[in-house]
Amino acid sequence: MKNVAFAAAGSLALISGHLPTAALAQEGEPIKVGVLEDQSGDFAAATMVKVHAIELAAEEINEAGGIAGRPIELVIYDTQSDNTRYQEFMRRVLQRDQVDVVFAGFSSASREAYRPIVNQFDGFAFYNNQYEGGVCDANMVVTGAVPEQQFSTLIPWMMEEFGPNVYTIAADYNFGQISAEWVRNIVAENGGTMAGEEFIPLGVSQFSQTIQNIQAAQPDFVVTLLVGTAQASYYEQAASANLGLPMASSVNVGQGYEHKRFTPPSLANMFVTTNYIEEVDTPASADFLERFRAKFPDEPYINQEAANSYIALNLYKQMVERAEGSTDREELRSVIAEGDVCFDGPSGNVCIDPKSQHMSHTIYLAKVEEDHSISFPTVWEDIKPYWLGDAGCDLTVSDPSEQYTPSSPPTAAN
Repeated sequence: MKNVAFAAAGSLALISGHLPTAALAQEGEPIKVGVLEDQSGDFAAATMVKVHAIELAAEEINEAGGIAGRPIELVIYDTQSDNTRYQEFMRRVLQRDQVDVVFAGFSSASREAYRPIVNQFDGFAFYNNQYEGGVCDANMVVTGAVPEQQFSTLIPWMMEEFGPNVYTIAADYNFGQISAEWVRNIVAENGGTMAGEEFIPLGVSQFSQTIQNIQAAQPDFVVTLLVGTAQASYYEQAASANLGLPMASSVNVGQGYEHKRFTPPSLANMFVTTNYIEEVDTPASADFLERFRAKFPDEPYINQEAANSYIALNLYKQMVERAEGSTDREELRSVIAEGDVCFDGPSGNVCIDPKSQHMSHTIYLAKVEEDHSISFPTVWEDIKPYWLGDAGCDLTVSDPSEQYTPSSPPTAAN
């Protein structure tokens, strides 16, 4: 654990279980930001850079005078890719450390492990990962991309380019199951067929049977929704078996930079929709990379979750300053409800949707070439996170604190 010194918890906050409000804060008192991320374990390769991105943003904000004149104080814990650790540390940062906001979680399983605790203590948390979508919860802000931004672009493009028969292999937990449902629905809506679908338990690293199943099904392309170090073994095994099929993904390259970690051409002909990777060639990206590399010269790769984490702290700064220095959750949500909380960051201009508290994104289609270099066949600009709002989630009206799926949408306006 790396923990910058923090003030002793106030007795009122301990009794109520609520976060400190502006009424309790003193001028110049730090704004405390809890950071719960996997600095070790199965997800560390994709996640350590998120911690560094928050440290970079905090340093820049503090050097510019802080948030409403108050410095940022980071309270950082290593959750070790362990959902029980997320629950333990979420209670600790909200109850003992009395943080004002928490930035937490890589996997959807970790988010769903800690989300009830955030609600229990009426906390305010940012989830800075792409994910399977559907969380309608006033205690959460989601800055990562969602299926209507990643799959509604990627799958029709792949079907038009390579054919209508699709095979999905996905991690066997809520992320993989719900993401596969999105893929299945989009394939059907576009007149395609599912040649096959498999869900792989986390920790599985041998894929010979899965590769044989794909060969037998003869799809036009494979959607890969595998996560973590063990499941990443699929790509080199598929290449060794000369599977030779185009691949589509919402998670690879943009998170675990497999194109940098693995020997070419094991990821050749993979297509990924991402809101940011370090190969994005824009002045804003170049400026971000220069500042990031100056502070963390040994960073192996700067992924989309790093950009989203950096953006998240800057969005939080804007929200607090527009709330005249208050960190009270309801006052910050009133700012979000105005509909113009936006930030020009490394991935372009992004804005928070008041209904869902998710974020708009420009989506880049990244193609991995034979030598594992990246090209961008197309870009979809400024896609709103529309599905939750259209389905009935409206956090300006009510707070169901639920996660919905395409087969289980909101039943009434929420």
